[in-house]
Amino acid sequence: MADKTYDLRSCLEELKQYPGQLYETDVEVDPHAELAGVYRYVGAFGTVERPTRIGPAMIFNNVKGHPNARVVIGVLASRERVGLMLGCDPKKLGFLLKDAVANPIKPIVVGRDQAPCQEVVHTADDPDFDIRKLIPAPTNTSEDAGPYITMGMCYATDPENGETDVTIHRLCLQSADEISMYFVPGGRHLTVFREKAEKAGRPLPISISIGVDPAIEIAACFEPPTTPLGYDELQAAGALRNQPVELVDCVTIAEKAIANAEYVVEGELLPDVRIREDINTDTGKAMPEFPGYTGRANPELPVIKVKAVTHRKNPIMQTVIGPSEEHVSMAGIPTEASILSMVERAMPGRLLNVYCHSAGGGKYMAILQFKKGIPSDQGRERQAALLAFSAFNELKHVFLVDEDVDPFDTSDVLWALNTRYQGDIDTIFIPGVRCHPLDPSQRPEYSYKLRDPGLSCKTIFDCTVPYALKDNFRRAQFQKLDPAKWAPDLF
Repeated sequence: MADKTYDLRSCLEELKQYPGQLYETDVEVDPHAELAGVYRYVGAFGTVERPTRIGPAMIFNNVKGHPNARVVIGVLASRERVGLMLGCDPKKLGFLLKDAVANPIKPIVVGRDQAPCQEVVHTADDPDFDIRKLIPAPTNTSEDAGPYITMGMCYATDPENGETDVTIHRLCLQSADEISMYFVPGGRHLTVFREKAEKAGRPLPISISIGVDPAIEIAACFEPPTTPLGYDELQAAGALRNQPVELVDCVTIAEKAIANAEYVVEGELLPDVRIREDINTDTGKAMPEFPGYTGRANPELPVIKVKAVTHRKNPIMQTVIGPSEEHVSMAGIPTEASILSMVERAMPGRLLNVYCHSAGGGKYMAILQFKKGIPSDQGRERQAALLAFSAFNELKHVFLVDEDVDPFDTSDVLWALNTRYQGDIDTIFIPGVRCHPLDPSQRPEYSYKLRDPGLSCKTIFDCTVPYALKDNFRRAQFQKLDPAKWAPDLF
């Protein structure tokens, strides 16, 4: 057995030890639009419309229509909070995840008597079974296609070779026992599993674990080439905790789920069955996505037929606002790890750090801190940017800065842009490259030059000083000392 249990509840208890990291309310809240509307002001940040801010995670103890459940939001909506939960300097999280991928620990299977996620079991053969009543899934806005599971760890197995994987998808509750599932085109491992099963005319068993250890939620967001087909990201989550993730056999399907989850949805992806995402609302909208806009409802999405919902006693539903800082943490930190890994292999010791900026939702924008140590390093910073694009195909903009610029400080990066960059000299355009379909500027109606949705002009902003001129760009050198002597209350 593990020395310590890592699950959502243990992490929330740990956060209570740190002032300003967790806030609870007993005031009743409506999960339809109101809950997300509240957290917009409390701590969403990211690409959410202002006013918003980085703030505490928040637990709603009184959720309208769900008297026996609570909802938590914003657990990962602060880089500082992620660092606290993973025991790491927030600026070194990319390095932590890079090492975790390189040193995987495989998950293990425990008995059902050791799986809190199955303390309470509801099966679809019950005439009163209704996932919308069992799961307090919120809607982010009044335009959403329906209530969404936004933090569900979708777990399935390749029907041909038995390889497993976990990913996060957009899941809309469509009826008492049906959920639509959105797959990013050309995307994740489960896409391959579903297509293989569908080609064979067979349903694909799938479990959706909600409310799990944040290490699992972060690791689940790795993508190829860092975690190629056949690499189960639960192994990286195990490495983050230095112990295996515990799985349990599902009750009604031939699949496994995360044993310490708050909720588990058991079901099957049906072959050749599709549903319009906004069939219940006709708004034409899906839900708010990471670029800050509400995504379009998809006209045809695969359907999960739900067989059971299991959960812990007094379960905690975990959710996220799509454009919030929480998405930045989940998508951005694994991307930083991927870029660090790829560049380090090509040119060791030169890339000092990477930050996938909040303004890009953790996906579109990366700032690379690069050190030129010898004359021949001139130009290698741009090679590093090209490698970053290779490491993460959804990346749109790369900013390159020197070692004396803090990539996590936007003002410092903009200072470098203003004093170490000339637009006609230091901008590199790479047009017509596949990026991410949720960017509304990447569509043919935006420009005739974009032949297909999802094509973009990837851009490098080289804000580094030419090596030969480094002495001419030396920042003012202030005295280095410990300010606590003069201002002990501030440091």
